[in-house]
Amino acid sequence: MGKLATIDVALDEMLVNLAAIVLRLSKPDVTRTPEARNALAQSVHQYAVCAARSTDPRVHELKLQLEETLKPSLRVVARDGVKVS
Repeated sequence: MGKLATIDVALDEMLVNLAAIVLRLSKPDVTRTPEARNALAQSVHQYAVCAARSTDPRVHELKLQLEETLKPSLRVVARDGVKVS
């Protein structure tokens, strides 16, 4: 059982490192094109599939952070009828 635990820990570490890479690639200046956004969505989905089996809380927190990157950012363009920059 020790070997399985070692493999599990190694996989969790790989998932944490992968999430860090995907988070860097999720920045708006990197994902400008529809193709880049689609690639990001695929990466986040695949990460979520892999993270589902993990028991490491870091992996699940990173999964939530990655899923947040797919949500459109909202910004205020007018307040009380006045344009805001």
